[in-house]
Amino acid sequence: MLGKLFGNKEKTHGLKIDGVDKTISISSKETLLQAALKDGVKFPHSCRVGGCAMCKCRLVSGKVKELTEKSYILSAEELQTGYILACQSLPRSDVQVEVDFSRADIPEHDLVTTTAEIIAQNPLTHDISEIVIATDKDIEFTAGQFAEITVPGQIADARSYSFGSAPGRYKNEVHFFVRAVPGGEMSNWVLGNQAVGSKVELQGPFGDFYLRSSDKPMLCVAGGSGLAPVLAVLEDAANREVNRSVTFLFGARTEQDLYCLDQIEAIKARWKGEFNFVAVLSDEPKDSAWEGARGFVTAHFETHCDADAQLYMCGPPPMIDAAIAEAHKNGVDDKNIFFDKFLDKSDLQKPKQVESAQIA
Repeated sequence: MLGKLFGNKEKTHGLKIDGVDKTISISSKETLLQAALKDGVKFPHSCRVGGCAMCKCRLVSGKVKELTEKSYILSAEELQTGYILACQSLPRSDVQVEVDFSRADIPEHDLVTTTAEIIAQNPLTHDISEIVIATDKDIEFTAGQFAEITVPGQIADARSYSFGSAPGRYKNEVHFFVRAVPGGEMSNWVLGNQAVGSKVELQGPFGDFYLRSSDKPMLCVAGGSGLAPVLAVLEDAANREVNRSVTFLFGARTEQDLYCLDQIEAIKARWKGEFNFVAVLSDEPKDSAWEGARGFVTAHFETHCDADAQLYMCGPPPMIDAAIAEAHKNGVDDKNIFFDKFLDKSDLQKPKQVESAQIA
């Protein structure tokens, strides 16, 4: 999509990362972060949409095209010394960057690229379906991580989908929750009638969203298809008999948009500690029979968010941003906030093309 958006012809450049003893081949259509992760480099990252600054790095030499404005998230000093966001930077020449790898916290798994087949589509709500993909071999991943999917000959730009189940639950099979996005090339193809039986290319795992070892209470927050990684984390924790108190806020528009409730109840039934599940509806008609929580999930932080909690959150960027702000109001430190922003076409603003260069 990026290549089509900007009309550039694809070229290949070299990416040199200080501390990595090889030069990575990178397409002019992929970001520095994408290329590094695909080559097995444990590059610090989190949201992948330019909203967290975890992937910031210093441009030592070369040219990049920056897809979004960075001044709102990087400090004046970082801007002056040539820092860029790897997830928002496309190479325009050979590039060398300097990265603080002490910030990287990515589970150890071999990166797998494999051709797979979509074997089932199971509707969950009016716009979300579970997609089941058969693989030639098991893919090892940590609950909360994601894979990238392309469709050979049809959709070359990878889309990221979080694994929707705990590791080891299925043999040679992976499950994802996909939401139909207006104008979304991949989501509409995957959820269309022609997808089942089709071949896709799957690569993974990626991501540093996973349950940290701690005794702190957990506050989990999910919205829409962001339920997938949170559900995987909770299912895996239950399998491992994790004994921590949990409050799980699941935000949806209406009661019809809630899904996997039986699975959540099953996890709750075997959870070793306290487990409090709260479904929150933002647009449920006032005259409906719904007697549960209403409004946005962030409106319920004052009741459910303790200062000493660890937060695990997945969903659309506005929800995540609002939740982080509410967490700060309730005294939660950034070191205890973990999230994955689910960006789709409707979230994108017109990218600002910014040429940035610094000569070594």
